[in-house]
Amino acid sequence: MEIQLSGGIRDAANGVSSIEIEASTIRELMQKFGDQFPQMAETLQDEVAVSINGQVFRDNWNQTIPPDSEVFLMPRIPGG
Repeated sequence: MEIQLSGGIRDAANGVSSIEIEASTIRELMQKFGDQFPQMAETLQDEVAVSINGQVFRDNWNQTIPPDSEVFLMPRIPGG
């Protein structure tokens, strides 16, 4: 699936705007993203949120990613 990157995530991924990653959960997506961009691996949990079909997930890494979903990785916005 194509994963769109935004903001500082794009900058940290050498400026690419999207990448191809096959993953069935957010946890698997983050693991594979960290493998491709090791400079981001340590900060993924605290600094990256995932949007799946417009719904933002920050902490539920067990969330399933349905096939053909629109997926974005974006910087987390601090606060409650």
